[in-house]
Amino acid sequence: MSRQQREALDALLRSAPRPETPPTPEEQRTGFAAAVGRPAPEAVAVRRTVLGGRPALELEPADAADHGLLLYLHGGGYLVGSPDTHAGLVGELARRAGLRALSPDYRLAPEHPFPAAVDDGFAAYRELLESGTDPRSLVLAGDSAGGGLVLATLLAARGAGLPLPAAAVLFSPWVDLTLAGASYRSRKEADPLFTEADIRAYADHYLGTGDPTDPLASPLFADLTGLPPLLVQVGTNELLLDDAVRLAARAAEQDVAVTLEVESGLPHVFQQQFGRLDEADAALQRAARFLTAHLDAARLDALAPAR
Repeated sequence: MSRQQREALDALLRSAPRPETPPTPEEQRTGFAAAVGRPAPEAVAVRRTVLGGRPALELEPADAADHGLLLYLHGGGYLVGSPDTHAGLVGELARRAGLRALSPDYRLAPEHPFPAAVDDGFAAYRELLESGTDPRSLVLAGDSAGGGLVLATLLAARGAGLPLPAAAVLFSPWVDLTLAGASYRSRKEADPLFTEADIRAYADHYLGTGDPTDPLASPLFADLTGLPPLLVQVGTNELLLDDAVRLAARAAEQDVAVTLEVESGLPHVFQQQFGRLDEADAALQRAARFLTAHLDAARLDALAPAR
């Protein structure tokens, strides 16, 4: 069944028409919302709030634990996407992990180029700590550009001397805005969603006059020392495959505990296909277990007597 699901998904993604002329950012946002948006699961309550000075969604499963919180940063190439488009994915991860989640609506390019998104991600993280959230009870997650933004947020927090969370999960993270990964060539025919030109356009919109090698724009080039345990999930049928693989290698070289999961024959952020694709459900379940395991370990460590 899984092979049939993968083939059907690939055919569906390839059937999407490509516009003859480049759409405007607003047209891209509308199209992305229509193509990707899924509502939160029925067992997850959704409330609008404010975090770090930005609108945000709070998603709370009916059986959410009282000792953990998930901060989720959505993907969309820093150009499209919102907490609403990702309510389904965030809600499903939160439900499986039994965690309350917050998803801020960080500013998008080209109206707000780099480092606006990083500033907003950092502001959200800082407010959580300042409002009394124990970093040991906090985990982060993000997909695509949101995965890169999770790392940039952690780097900004480390740079500011703030304590870091218990763990982070990254779905198909975009971490190299120089587009230097070999998979831009080797997976050119396999990727049913993007061309290199598509991703370069996202990078140009986001960076403006910024440097693509800036570690806060491309965390692949950052010193990752001291970051919390990472889980990185990626599919083989995506141009960003090497972003994930190189990130995991760099993290390991710098003594960051990292787990890399590569799923054969799957596209970018395949986790969005939960309920339709067996591998998506399994991946989300593993991600949920990863987050809760590190939250439990951090809580036990906090309760242990000082030596």
